[in-house]
Amino acid sequence: MKLYFRDNFFNAGVTEIVNQNNERAGEVDLRSLFGSGLDVFDESGSKLFSGGFPLLSGKWVVKGPSGEECGLLRARMSFFSKRYEYEAYERGVYEITAGAFSQEYEIVGEDGGLAASFSRVSGFFEASAYCLDNRLPDFSGYEWIAVILGMHEIQKRRRNVSNTM
Repeated sequence: MKLYFRDNFFNAGVTEIVNQNNERAGEVDLRSLFGSGLDVFDESGSKLFSGGFPLLSGKWVVKGPSGEECGLLRARMSFFSKRYEYEAYERGVYEITAGAFSQEYEIVGEDGGLAASFSRVSGFFEASAYCLDNRLPDFSGYEWIAVILGMHEIQKRRRNVSNTM
């Protein structure tokens, strides 16, 4: 199932999630203009996942609707590609990769199988928009949205740090 979603340019406010038929499938609430945190809701408005940085950490934590931790996203060192690792607690570790200048990512499980793929589909002067193709029926596409937007937040933090030096 394909889902389309986007970030907001100023990291605050609500954005819509739509499916491949351009039907409303939920929304993302980017909670703060000054911080990094989000909530992901389904089409009925039920909160499914949230994500954010723990205090003084560069890792992104994904939580379920009642606040229990579901997984941890962290960047991996790589010179010629973009690499991240999502540890989905008790469900495995997934590697997220893309070429150095590519906007197309693959999410691969420990068995080497393709779990999902996503690509950035927005233009240069727009907020980031993504198309997610989830291949695992027992893994929520909404959780992948929390992971992907967390990856985007990690990238923004790294750019901000390098711009201040």
